Amino acid sequence: MASGSGTTADQPLGDERPVVTRFAPSPTGFLHIGGARTALFNWLYARRNGGKFLLRIEDTDKARSTQEAIDAILDGMRWLGLDWDGHEYYQSQFWARHAEVAHELLARGHAYKCWMSQEELAAQRERAQAERRPFRIESPWRDSTEQGEGAFVVRLRAPREGETVIEDRVQGRVAVQNAEVDDFILLRSDGTPTYMLAVVVDDHDMGVTHVVRGDDHLNNAFRQLAIIRGMGWPEPVYAHVPLIHGPDGAKLSKRHGALGVDAYRDEMGILPEALFNYLLRLGWGHGDQEEFTREEAVEVFDLSGVGKSPSRFDLKKLQNLNGHYIRAADDARLAQLAAERIGSGADVALLTEAMPVLKTRARDLNELADGAAFLFKQRPLALTDQAAALLTAEARALLAQISALLGELEDWTTEALEAKLKACAEQQGLGLGKLAQPLRAALTGQTTSPGIFDVLALLGKEESLARIDAQVAG
Repeated sequence: MASGSGTTADQPLGDERPVVTRFAPSPTGFLHIGGARTALFNWLYARRNGGKFLLRIEDTDKARSTQEAIDAILDGMRWLGLDWDGHEYYQSQFWARHAEVAHELLARGHAYKCWMSQEELAAQRERAQAERRPFRIESPWRDSTEQGEGAFVVRLRAPREGETVIEDRVQGRVAVQNAEVDDFILLRSDGTPTYMLAVVVDDHDMGVTHVVRGDDHLNNAFRQLAIIRGMGWPEPVYAHVPLIHGPDGAKLSKRHGALGVDAYRDEMGILPEALFNYLLRLGWGHGDQEEFTREEAVEVFDLSGVGKSPSRFDLKKLQNLNGHYIRAADDARLAQLAAERIGSGADVALLTEAMPVLKTRARDLNELADGAAFLFKQRPLALTDQAAALLTAEARALLAQISALLGELEDWTTEALEAKLKACAEQQGLGLGKLAQPLRAALTGQTTSPGIFDVLALLGKEESLARIDAQVAG
């Protein structure tokens, strides 16, 4: 895999740290399309800059995290070719370290113990609603020197004055008044860390230099910076990428086709290189270029090419792009993929031979397998209603003549078959299409297929004549 080295125009002046990016999914579901794009952008940025791309499974929600989801995430990443450096990390393994940092913030005066009750919190929330203002926790323990009784939480002592500014690599300059950042919880009353603390500690300990993620995390960045500054740690470069929307402009959901990556592969028959290219161009651009090899993508990817507006997911565009990649794919590889969909009885060697004519008609592997299925049908063929309608008594009589003529052929090639059938059509005073329609129905059991000469050539003389004769016999 080609990769750049050193720094690029994307890196801020004075930041000479080796680039380290990360993808940090929660294993509460499969690898969805938005997460796959986030992983891709992080992978590309690290590879472009000769850095590292790390994978962290944020499995702190034990009630919802599943091994099945973890396996699906890892499988989806590997299928897309997004290899990570070293082993994958599991956030739940570092709880002791997270708690250690919370206590360090306590010692530094950037956090405090809070014994507020749920009733007190509810009263503050109701008061804020009544006064129609944003709810901000006002803990009486923030500046208290006294100790409460029983279980407590550890809260960040967020700065109250001034503002926090992020020079985001996608969003530009974003500022938030510090008064808007509340004293959020770092450690729960049972001593377990919150997501907000765990993410910051893990990113620091893993050496992450660039945090590239969805812009739904932008507000989190201001809270996380308060922890980072409280610890005196280096601040990462932030790049918050707009979310993906559906064709109607609404946030992408399952009704738009927002499935797991595994569904695009297994159910929809999308090739990994097609999904890779589609996700790359979903919110990122490089001039007018639409198609990129992996090597080209690594060579030219930069954060400055990411747009500020949400991109729109277009399933038809993905399918059309997939058709392009199917036509360009290796025949033997496609034959194996089609055989897996056809099931037992599929001859990979025959599929490989047929692939040059089969793949020109398919937009996905399902269509490819459907288009190839006629090769392996057992006699007597099951006919679709449309195909059966073509096989009238007159058509069967014509098929009998065609069978006799084709039986005379010794050279069973597309060229010889074409010459013979054209001569037959002229003899009958018919257009070739009128002759090909019942013949296609007899050979394939359907009304659509590759060219009729290719169908005959691929089936071979013996099988072709047997199928025709079976329909003549009725």
